[in-house]
Amino acid sequence: MICSIRSLGVHGIRGYGVTVECFVTTGLSNFDIVGLGDTAVKEAGYRVRAAIKAVGVSFPAGRVIINLAPADTKKAGTVYDLPILLGILAATEAIDAPPADAAFFGELSLSGKVQPVSGALPMALAAEREGVRALFVPAANAREAAFAEGVTVYPVEDMGQLLAHLSGESLIEPVTAPEFSGKYAGVLDFADVKGQENVKRALEIAAAGSHNLLMSGPPGTGKSMLASRLPSILPDMSREEALMTTEIHSIAGLTTAAEPIVRQRPFRAPHHTVSAVGLSGGGSNPRPGEISLAHNGVLFLDELPEFARETLEVLRQPLENGEVTISRVSGSVTYPSRFMLVCAMNPCRCGWYGHPSGRCKCGEGAVRAYRSRISGPLLDRIDLFVNVASLEYDELKDRSGGESSETIRARVNAARERQRARFAGTGVTSNAAMGPRQLAACCGLDQKGDAMLRAAYDRLGLSARSHDKILRVARTIADLAGSEKIEAKHVAEALQFRGSF
Repeated sequence: MICSIRSLGVHGIRGYGVTVECFVTTGLSNFDIVGLGDTAVKEAGYRVRAAIKAVGVSFPAGRVIINLAPADTKKAGTVYDLPILLGILAATEAIDAPPADAAFFGELSLSGKVQPVSGALPMALAAEREGVRALFVPAANAREAAFAEGVTVYPVEDMGQLLAHLSGESLIEPVTAPEFSGKYAGVLDFADVKGQENVKRALEIAAAGSHNLLMSGPPGTGKSMLASRLPSILPDMSREEALMTTEIHSIAGLTTAAEPIVRQRPFRAPHHTVSAVGLSGGGSNPRPGEISLAHNGVLFLDELPEFARETLEVLRQPLENGEVTISRVSGSVTYPSRFMLVCAMNPCRCGWYGHPSGRCKCGEGAVRAYRSRISGPLLDRIDLFVNVASLEYDELKDRSGGESSETIRARVNAARERQRARFAGTGVTSNAAMGPRQLAACCGLDQKGDAMLRAAYDRLGLSARSHDKILRVARTIADLAGSEKIEAKHVAEALQFRGSF
C-alpha cells in the first residue's frame, strides 16, 4: 500500500513543500530511501525502526520504499524522520492516514521522542504558503514555528502523544507565538563612556543610516568598548526584520526554545583568525556565515589588518549587493547579507603611531605596509572614518556621565522612521542602501553644499562611490537634525568623517 505524508524542507533560507511517499510491499525485508537524501536522511531507517518498536508496533517485515518528492531536489538533515514513521504506519494500516492539510517534521530518538531540528521558522512559513493548516513540530521548535501566521502549530513531545492526538484519544494543545518586541534589552550604555564625543557622534550617524564605519586609534582608547555598546543605539527591529533574521539563525541552529526569535539586531564579532568560508558561509551543504548571521545588524571586525586579506575581500560583493551567493557542486545558495560593517584597528603594528608619548618605533614604511593590508576597494566601501584619541586625565576622572543610549536611540529611531516613510514601497529601508534613483531624488544639494563637495572631491581624489557615500551620510545627518533638505553644514560634517586614510 502507498501512503503520502506532507512535510517540508529548506533550501538556503527558503522552505519548500516535500511529500513523503511510503510504499510497503511483500518480499525480502529491505528499507530504501530515494529522492536525493544526504547521509542523515538515509540513516532515518535505523531511527524509525527503533521508534516504531518503542510505540508498541511491529515494523513491517516486507520491503519498504520511501520517496521524498520532489526527487530532483537535494534533501538534508533529520527533519523527515517523523513523516517517514507516520507514512509507514499509515501504509500498513496501523493508523488512519493523517488529514491532507496537515504536515509534519522532526527528528526521532530511538525511544520515540521527537527532537528539535534546524530551520523550523522557514519551514513553518513555507507551510503557510503551501496551504497547510495543521503543523506538527518538535515541542522545542513550536514557539519558533508559531510565528508563521495562518498555521496552527502543535508541539509534539513523543510519538505516543502524537498517535493519541491523531486517533482523537488525547488532543495536543496548539501553541501561539509569544508577544514580539524589538526593543533593546541589554545593559551596556553609552552613558558609561567617558569623552570620545566625536566617536559617539560617528556611531550615532552610522546607526541612523546603517553606514559602515572604521575606528582607528592606539590601544586602550575604547574602540572595542564603544563598538560593544553600538547595539544599544541601533533602531528597534520591525517584526518583518526579526522574522528574516530569525530564518537565518534558525538555519544555523542558533535559535532555542527559550529564545525562539531574534528580537534585537545581531552583533557578530568573529575573531581575526576566521576563514573566508567562516565569514561568507559554505560547506558541502552550504550554511550561512558571519556576514549572513549579521543580516539587519552589525558585523564588527576588531584588529582589522590582522584578518587575512583573502578573508576581507569576501566582504566586497555583499557590501554592495546585500547578499552572498555560495556555489558548490550540489548547487548554489543565496543568503541575505545586508549588514553594517564596523571595524577597529591600531594605526600601526605596535599601535602607538602618532601618540603624543612618542613611544612608536615603527618607520613610515612599516606603517604604510601595515595599513596596506586593507585593500583600497574595501576602504572605499567604508562611509565613516573616525580617529579614537587617548583621553586626557581630566576626561578620565570626570564623573558627570555622558548622554544615555536611550536618548541617542530615540533620535536614531526618529531618523530611521523618516527613511522608512521616504522609501516606502521601494524596498530600501535605510540611507546606506539608496540606489542611484533615490540619490537623485533625495540628496539634492544647494549651491553652497555643492561647492563644498566639489572642492573636497578634487582635493581628496574621491571616487564616484565615495562621492555617493558622502551624499548618503549627509542625508542621514539631515534626518537626525529633522531637516528635509541637505544643508551645507550637513555636507561639512559628512566630509569631516570622510577624511583620508
